Amino acid sequence: MIGPLIGLAIMLLSEAATLAKIEPFWSWNTPICWTGFILFADGIVYRARGISWIRSAPREFTALAIASIPLWLVFEFYNLYLENWSYTGLPDNPLVRTCGYAWSFATIWPAIFEGADLFAVLRGERAGAAGWAGRAAPPARPAHSAFAVPSIAAGAVMLASPFLASPPVARYLAAPVWLGFIFLLDPINARLGAETLTRGRIVNLSVSGLLCGVLWEFWNFWSRSKWHYTVPIMERLKIFEMPVPGYLGFPAFALECFTMYVFVRRLVTRRGRPIAL
Repeated sequence: MIGPLIGLAIMLLSEAATLAKIEPFWSWNTPICWTGFILFADGIVYRARGISWIRSAPREFTALAIASIPLWLVFEFYNLYLENWSYTGLPDNPLVRTCGYAWSFATIWPAIFEGADLFAVLRGERAGAAGWAGRAAPPARPAHSAFAVPSIAAGAVMLASPFLASPPVARYLAAPVWLGFIFLLDPINARLGAETLTRGRIVNLSVSGLLCGVLWEFWNFWSRSKWHYTVPIMERLKIFEMPVPGYLGFPAFALECFTMYVFVRRLVTRRGRPIAL
């Protein structure tokens, strides 16, 4: 239980210090707390299953954290058109600020995946045939052309929509961006023979996305270095900094995290342990 206790202690210490405006926690609360959460969740999963991302596949976990940075930058690029959030209170030193960005962004995909594994454990699921022990993975879901082609087309249209609309309209097109990669990439992953969104994964990832979304907003709210939303829908009805409808996007975002990472992973290598979730 040492790992989970260390992770829990990191989260509690950082949030308490942030509320007291003690540096460096006040400025770095988000990446510190997420590091604690990842250690906490990974420790619980390892204790329950005997396998976990960090303990059983450290290279895969490192790759996931590194990939998380450019994958999130995709959404930062979209935000240039959506203009749905901005950052304040960032360090003045460019190098320190860049390190803060990198650390924060590197925790996003690991947090989503660890949260999904954690919820799977709470549901009583074992790692199963697609687990970390290197057992044979189940065959990928067959790619049915009758559904795959329309799905890919719909995803492409969704992801292109912010670039095709005028700036005032583009600000309302966040939803297509938070859904587009699911429709675009999941059938492509199936055709590549990679992991796809099964029913169990959808449940685990969706709950993880909602949990992580609440924690993101909770830890961000009192931090000195933080983000603010300018979502043009129900802007005054907020929980922490996020307008209430925005929380509906977190489950979809978690599904996108899965399809995006699986796609990139498949392009880079055809080897590696099956993704449990």
